[in-house]
Amino acid sequence: MTTLRVIADDAVARTSAQQSSRPRINGLTRYASELTRALIDTAPPECDVELIVSRRPRAELDEFGRQFPGAAGTTPVSMPHGALASAWANGVRVAAGTGILHAPSLFAPLVRGDQHVARQLVVTVHDTIAWTHPNSLEPGVAAWTRRMARRAAKHADAIVVPSHAVAAELAEHIDVGERIRVIPGATSASIVLPADPEVRASWLKLPERFVLASGSMDPRSGIDALIEAAALPEFQDVPVLIIGEDAWRGRRITEAAMLAGLPEGRVRPLGAVSDSDLALLLKRAEAFVAPSYAEGFGLMALEALAFGTPLVHSDAPALVELASGAGYPVVRYNAGSSYAQRLATAVGSVLAGNADAEALATLGRDRAKAFSWRDSGARVWQLHAEL
Repeated sequence: MTTLRVIADDAVARTSAQQSSRPRINGLTRYASELTRALIDTAPPECDVELIVSRRPRAELDEFGRQFPGAAGTTPVSMPHGALASAWANGVRVAAGTGILHAPSLFAPLVRGDQHVARQLVVTVHDTIAWTHPNSLEPGVAAWTRRMARRAAKHADAIVVPSHAVAAELAEHIDVGERIRVIPGATSASIVLPADPEVRASWLKLPERFVLASGSMDPRSGIDALIEAAALPEFQDVPVLIIGEDAWRGRRITEAAMLAGLPEGRVRPLGAVSDSDLALLLKRAEAFVAPSYAEGFGLMALEALAFGTPLVHSDAPALVELASGAGYPVVRYNAGSSYAQRLATAVGSVLAGNADAEALATLGRDRAKAFSWRDSGARVWQLHAEL
């Protein structure tokens, strides 16, 4: 029996003291959990998947077993998450299982030197924000990411990235040779409409017409430009609903909307939403806007494509690659006009019916079919077989 050991810390959202009843599922958590399930489902004959996690209470270990049925088991290592992240970043040899090891992030034992270290190790780099937009990350995260990426360049047998755009960008920052493999993510089967869509729509106070986006006042997200765009005539006074928290390091979406001259409620942050509410929002939005200046993949944009929601996106390379002509691209940098004006023109074209929304919806659904977690899982298994 061949065992693929997956470092699964990121696959279950850690619950903060302030959010004990409802941990937020971020992009990394969704990626890690979906990929882990796909690896279990696509395991070749005589192969299985064991979950490796940092030290944690028994109740949390049991949670892994419930969320990932079919796994061969869950094995904790000797240190808690934070201490383990620091130890591995400093090259301390803390074993996480031998044999074949797969990490859905850079949280991995990127060391070499004794029999207690995996003989085959693959890690994942999701974007290059730690180099291009380090201030977008929490303090210390950018430095940790860059350090771990350098260790990956020395010790990893292969590095998985979600797009060719990230592959090209990462090669500008670290020497990875021929070890990069592009294996994208996909949409989640859990994002389905609620049983009571009208009740949920009423509870969410959804307007009859609205544009949907996701992000914060982090400058990288481009939400500031979208708010400016919403104040322009082309937007036809259609409200903008934004998945994400209002505040980012003292900057608030609601305050930015007020300063742009927009009436209260024209731009509304929704906070974190459930999978079923996300499905409802995507289904009813007249357009989904992905205005970010930098992305690694664009999972929310892909989810919009899957629901047939017309996609307006920036010309960030990863988003252009993802949409592949199924969206409405907007140039980020152009001396001839502001980014906000170009966003307003693009969104306004969709709202006014000048852009063929039906054609965009069909193209989007077809494009989304090119991505599947089963395919991604099978490609990870194939990668390890080739190594």
